Amino acid sequence: MQLSAACVETLLHAEAKALATKSSAGEVNVVPVSTLKMVGDEILLVNYFFGQTLENIQSNPEVALAYWKGLEGYQLKAVARYETTGALFDEVVMWIKEILPSRVVKGIVILTPQSVRDISADAERAGKVVG
Repeated sequence: MQLSAACVETLLHAEAKALATKSSAGEVNVVPVSTLKMVGDEILLVNYFFGQTLENIQSNPEVALAYWKGLEGYQLKAVARYETTGALFDEVVMWIKEILPSRVVKGIVILTPQSVRDISADAERAGKVVG
């Protein structure tokens, strides 16, 4: 699915981002996300030290990413896949070497958006499906 311009703008300039995963036993895990980028309609998250998060993604690829700036935000439900090799991985490694040279990229989580809801602090917008 293609994200709206507003969703992408908020994502790329978000003050905070949190990724929710669920284990095969149904336990929910939420972690802050620091580095991401868009490639086409997919969102790439950089794994520096995912532990339980990676384990959960490998057993249950359905995830949610919440992100916001001020009082405006979105919850994106997606299917995740994990890569540690390939052209996309190599591209991310080079990018991170330029912007955060002390970080070591262990892998990338690639999110394919499935749906988006508005989570803004606005009674008329909150909870509405926007994609």
